[in-house]
Amino acid sequence: MSVEIDRGTRMSNAVIQFLSRRGVSVFGARELIVRGRKSGAERRTPVNPLAVGGVTYLVAPRGHTQWVRNVRHDPRLELATGRRRTAYRAVEVHGEEAVPVLRDYLRRWAWEVGRFFPEGVTAKSTDAELAAVAPDHPIFRLVQH
Repeated sequence: MSVEIDRGTRMSNAVIQFLSRRGVSVFGARELIVRGRKSGAERRTPVNPLAVGGVTYLVAPRGHTQWVRNVRHDPRLELATGRRRTAYRAVEVHGEEAVPVLRDYLRRWAWEVGRFFPEGVTAKSTDAELAAVAPDHPIFRLVQH
C-alpha cells in the first residue's frame, strides 16, 4: 500500500522542509536524508520521529513509499534539523513491537496522518486491529551510530 501525495500535502511538506533546513522543527518534525536505491543521490523528506521508551522510531503512515524502499535497500540514514544531522541505522520492526509504536504514533500524530489509516483505526483500537494494519505502515527502530 502506498498513498498518492496530494497538492496540499506537497505544499505542507515543502514548508516543513524549508523550516527544518533552517533549524526550525515543526511539532518535532525532522528531515529524513537517505540515499536513492537506484540513483545513489541524496533524497530528503519530512518525517515525524517518535520516541517510545527511550527508543526512536519512524513510521510510514502513507505506506510503502519511496523513502521506505530506500531505507530497506540501505538502512543508513540521517535525521536533520538545520545543519545538525544525526546518523542512524534503521531496523524494521514487526509484530508485537509494532503495535505499541503504532498506537503512540496515532496518539501523537493522528490529526495529521489519521486519514492514511483505515476508517475506525485510532490510538484506542485493539492490539489485534493495530496488528492487522501494521504491515501497511512500515515501522523502523532507529539505532544511533
